Amino acid sequence: MAGGMDLGNGGKGGKKPLDAAINLVPFIDLMAVTISFLIMTAVWTQIGRLQVSQAGGPSTEETPPEETKTVQLTLAITPEQLVLTADQSTFDPIPLTRDANGKLELVKLTERLKQIKEQFPDQSAITLQTDDKVRYDVLVRIIDECLGNALPQVSVMATG
Repeated sequence: MAGGMDLGNGGKGGKKPLDAAINLVPFIDLMAVTISFLIMTAVWTQIGRLQVSQAGGPSTEETPPEETKTVQLTLAITPEQLVLTADQSTFDPIPLTRDANGKLELVKLTERLKQIKEQFPDQSAITLQTDDKVRYDVLVRIIDECLGNALPQVSVMATG
Protein backbone atom coordinates (compact mmCIF):
# COMPACT_ATOMS: atom_id res chain seq x y z
CA MET A 1 0.00 0.00 0.00
CA ALA A 2 1.70 3.13 -1.15
CA GLY A 3 0.60 6.40 0.49
CA GLY A 4 -2.79 5.18 1.69
CA MET A 5 -4.14 5.01 5.21
CA ASP A 6 -4.53 1.56 6.69
CA LEU A 7 -7.81 1.25 8.55
CA GLY A 8 -7.06 -2.29 9.63
CA ASN A 9 -9.56 -4.03 7.34
CA GLY A 10 -7.12 -6.75 6.41
CA GLY A 11 -9.40 -8.14 3.70
CA LYS A 12 -11.80 -9.71 6.15
CA GLY A 13 -15.50 -9.08 5.96
CA GLY A 14 -15.67 -7.47 9.42
CA LYS A 15 -16.45 -3.88 10.36
CA LYS A 16 -13.88 -1.20 9.72
CA PRO A 17 -12.43 0.47 12.82
CA LEU A 18 -13.28 4.19 13.07
CA ASP A 19 -10.04 5.29 14.72
CA ALA A 20 -8.31 7.96 12.64
CA ALA A 21 -5.83 10.69 13.58
CA ILE A 22 -7.22 14.22 13.21
CA ASN A 23 -4.76 17.00 12.49
CA LEU A 24 -5.50 19.80 14.99
CA VAL A 25 -2.87 22.24 13.70
CA PRO A 26 -5.26 24.10 11.29
CA PHE A 27 -7.87 24.43 14.05
CA ILE A 28 -5.28 25.84 16.50
CA ASP A 29 -4.07 28.28 13.81
CA LEU A 30 -7.63 29.47 13.21
CA MET A 31 -8.23 30.00 16.93
CA ALA A 32 -4.94 31.91 17.34
CA VAL A 33 -5.83 34.25 14.47
CA THR A 34 -9.39 34.75 15.78
CA ILE A 35 -8.26 35.53 19.32
CA SER A 36 -5.59 37.99 18.19
CA PHE A 37 -8.13 39.70 15.90
CA LEU A 38 -10.59 40.08 18.80
CA ILE A 39 -7.90 41.49 21.07
CA MET A 40 -6.84 44.06 18.45
CA THR A 41 -10.40 45.21 17.75
CA ALA A 42 -11.18 45.59 21.47
CA VAL A 43 -8.85 48.59 21.51
CA TRP A 44 -10.78 50.29 18.70
CA THR A 45 -14.10 49.90 20.49
CA GLN A 46 -12.62 51.78 23.47
CA ILE A 47 -11.43 54.62 21.23
CA GLY A 48 -14.74 54.97 19.38
CA ARG A 49 -16.87 55.18 22.51
CA LEU A 50 -18.71 58.39 23.43
CA GLN A 51 -18.73 59.29 27.10
CA VAL A 52 -22.29 60.55 27.58
CA SER A 53 -24.53 60.30 30.62
CA GLN A 54 -28.29 60.46 30.70
CA ALA A 55 -29.65 63.63 32.26
CA GLY A 56 -32.25 63.42 34.99
CA GLY A 57 -31.10 60.07 36.35
CA PRO A 58 -29.53 59.47 39.74
CA SER A 59 -26.07 60.97 39.88
CA THR A 60 -23.21 59.23 41.64
CA GLU A 61 -20.99 62.29 41.39
CA GLU A 62 -20.57 64.61 44.31
CA THR A 63 -21.77 68.18 44.06
CA PRO A 64 -18.99 70.68 43.41
CA PRO A 65 -17.86 72.96 46.24
CA GLU A 66 -19.68 76.25 46.63
CA GLU A 67 -16.67 78.44 45.71
CA THR A 68 -16.65 77.32 42.06
CA LYS A 69 -18.72 79.47 39.73
CA THR A 70 -20.75 77.43 37.28
CA VAL A 71 -24.06 77.81 35.53
CA GLN A 72 -26.72 75.40 34.36
CA LEU A 73 -25.70 75.20 30.69
CA THR A 74 -28.29 73.77 28.29
CA LEU A 75 -28.12 73.43 24.51
CA ALA A 76 -31.45 72.74 22.81
CA ILE A 77 -30.94 71.01 19.45
CA THR A 78 -33.56 70.97 16.70
CA PRO A 79 -33.03 70.04 13.04
CA GLU A 80 -33.00 73.76 12.16
CA GLN A 81 -31.16 75.51 15.02
CA LEU A 82 -29.29 75.41 18.31
CA VAL A 83 -30.41 77.43 21.34
CA LEU A 84 -27.89 77.87 24.16
CA THR A 85 -29.17 78.73 27.64
CA ALA A 86 -27.02 79.62 30.64
CA ASP A 87 -29.15 79.57 33.81
CA GLN A 88 -32.07 81.85 32.85
CA SER A 89 -30.40 83.83 30.05
CA THR A 90 -30.91 82.62 26.50
CA PHE A 91 -28.51 83.45 23.69
CA ASP A 92 -29.54 84.11 20.10
CA PRO A 93 -30.39 80.91 18.19
CA ILE A 94 -27.64 79.47 16.00
CA PRO A 95 -28.93 78.14 12.66
CA LEU A 96 -27.67 74.72 11.63
CA THR A 97 -25.98 75.20 8.26
CA ARG A 98 -23.70 73.08 6.12
CA ASP A 99 -20.79 74.18 3.96
CA ALA A 100 -20.33 73.40 0.25
CA ASN A 101 -18.98 69.92 1.08
CA GLY A 102 -22.02 69.13 3.25
CA LYS A 103 -20.07 69.35 6.52
CA LEU A 104 -21.91 70.87 9.50
CA GLU A 105 -20.69 74.38 10.39
CA LEU A 106 -20.40 74.91 14.13
CA VAL A 107 -18.16 78.00 14.23
CA LYS A 108 -20.76 80.15 16.02
CA LEU A 109 -21.37 77.44 18.61
CA THR A 110 -17.62 77.18 19.25
CA GLU A 111 -17.42 80.96 19.75
CA ARG A 112 -20.32 80.92 22.23
CA LEU A 113 -18.84 78.04 24.20
CA LYS A 114 -15.49 79.84 24.38
CA GLN A 115 -17.25 82.97 25.68
CA ILE A 116 -18.93 80.93 28.40
CA LYS A 117 -15.62 79.25 29.35
CA GLU A 118 -14.04 82.73 29.66
CA GLN A 119 -16.83 83.89 31.97
CA PHE A 120 -16.97 80.61 33.93
CA PRO A 121 -13.61 78.83 33.74
CA ASP A 122 -14.77 76.11 36.18
CA GLN A 123 -17.71 75.16 33.94
CA SER A 124 -17.39 71.53 32.87
CA ALA A 125 -20.98 70.32 32.38
CA ILE A 126 -23.48 70.84 29.59
CA THR A 127 -26.89 69.28 28.95
CA LEU A 128 -27.98 68.65 25.37
CA GLN A 129 -31.74 68.61 24.86
CA THR A 130 -32.23 66.98 21.51
CA ASP A 131 -35.30 66.65 19.37
CA ASP A 132 -36.19 63.20 18.01
CA LYS A 133 -35.76 64.42 14.44
CA VAL A 134 -32.10 65.42 14.91
CA ARG A 135 -29.76 63.18 12.94
CA TYR A 136 -27.26 61.11 14.88
CA ASP A 137 -24.22 62.48 13.02
CA VAL A 138 -25.28 66.03 13.96
CA LEU A 139 -25.57 65.04 17.63
CA VAL A 140 -22.13 63.39 17.57
CA ARG A 141 -20.54 66.48 15.96
CA ILE A 142 -22.09 68.72 18.64
CA ILE A 143 -20.88 66.39 21.42
CA ASP A 144 -17.39 66.50 19.87
CA GLU A 145 -17.55 70.31 19.81
CA CYS A 146 -18.51 70.39 23.50
CA LEU A 147 -15.66 68.03 24.41
CA GLY A 148 -13.24 70.10 22.32
CA ASN A 149 -14.24 73.23 24.22
CA ALA A 150 -13.38 71.78 27.65
CA LEU A 151 -16.89 70.64 28.59
CA PRO A 152 -16.25 66.96 29.35
CA GLN A 153 -19.46 66.25 31.30
CA VAL A 154 -22.01 65.96 28.50
CA SER A 155 -25.54 64.84 29.34
CA VAL A 156 -28.14 64.10 26.68
CA MET A 157 -31.88 64.29 27.26
CA ALA A 158 -34.80 64.11 24.87
CA THR A 159 -37.20 67.01 24.62
CA GLY A 160 -40.86 66.44 24.88
